[in-house]
Amino acid sequence: MRFARVTLQHFRNLPLAQVELRGRRTFLCGGNGQGKTNFLEALGYVTALRSFRGAEPRALVALGQAESGLGFTVEHEQFGESRIAISFSADGRTVEWERGKVTRLADFIGKFPTVVFSAQDNQLLRGSPSLRRRWLDLTLAAMDGAYLAALQGYTRAVAERNILLKHGGHDAGQLDAFEHEAAAQAVKLVAARQAGIEMLGGLFRASHAQLAFQGDARNKPGGEQAALIYAPDTAAATAADFAARLAKARPRDTLLKTTERGPHRDDLEFLLNGRPAKNFASEGQQRCLVIALRLAQGAYFKARSGIDPVLLCDDMLGELDPERRRKFWAALEGEPQVVATGTMPPETGSGGWQVLSVSGGRIG
Repeated sequence: MRFARVTLQHFRNLPLAQVELRGRRTFLCGGNGQGKTNFLEALGYVTALRSFRGAEPRALVALGQAESGLGFTVEHEQFGESRIAISFSADGRTVEWERGKVTRLADFIGKFPTVVFSAQDNQLLRGSPSLRRRWLDLTLAAMDGAYLAALQGYTRAVAERNILLKHGGHDAGQLDAFEHEAAAQAVKLVAARQAGIEMLGGLFRASHAQLAFQGDARNKPGGEQAALIYAPDTAAATAADFAARLAKARPRDTLLKTTERGPHRDDLEFLLNGRPAKNFASEGQQRCLVIALRLAQGAYFKARSGIDPVLLCDDMLGELDPERRRKFWAALEGEPQVVATGTMPPETGSGGWQVLSVSGGRIG
């Protein structure tokens, strides 16, 4: 897949951008705060209809404007030349493409995969478990409608249970109903996450091996070995087991006014040479790990869908030393489209880049 043409109107600080993307590599060059990341944010929106920065739709409309719009022409392995239109206003969001108006997220999510590489990705390793769960949920849901449905069902059931807990948890019948619904969806989530991490973990190890130091005759043999581990908060064998655990936890959860245990507390752990990378890996090693994670995400999308995801690299290529950059390009399978940003143009001889300048929300 590749973006061929992009039109943005009143999207954040971009008043009107009409851009034709030529070839497989486009570089947006400009100072900080000029709109480079906003452009990538718009491209990334087509994957899951959400901002990779976590922004609500109303925050995507330029200050003082009533609405904003995104238009894309995409060359796609399955759909041919496909056109997508997305608009934001006070009334919400509207999404349309050749197959008609999109009314259910499950009908659209993952059809147009992108992978975002960001200088903020180190937080996936260092930050809270919620960031890692969000990454995992978006990755799995993009390729599996059943996973998305289970996640939505579990989230609703836990939210309803929490409302009852906040009011004292006295309605045992209603608690039973929501606990059984949460339990039914929880076992689906745990099973899907286990299977997903088994596949993603293999892709992650392979990607990391292409990027990392692998030893030489003058140093330690064997090099660096990475692993991605799924750490479920509650490993219940059946829905009945999980429902029983929720029922047993009612007194404690009523005091806390929230559901303390379950898949909404799951985590992922990065290991480097068998030790927690958060505690023992250097800055450079941590950067290598999160880049490998994004490469694994792209490989996962391609393996599950047959579609080459577009790679969106936000101010991260310049942070890599020349050897890491060489290994990054070598790790890319095929010829994916890459749209990158930076404050300095790409190195001479680093490939045939289409370079676009970005200044004050203008792209050209």
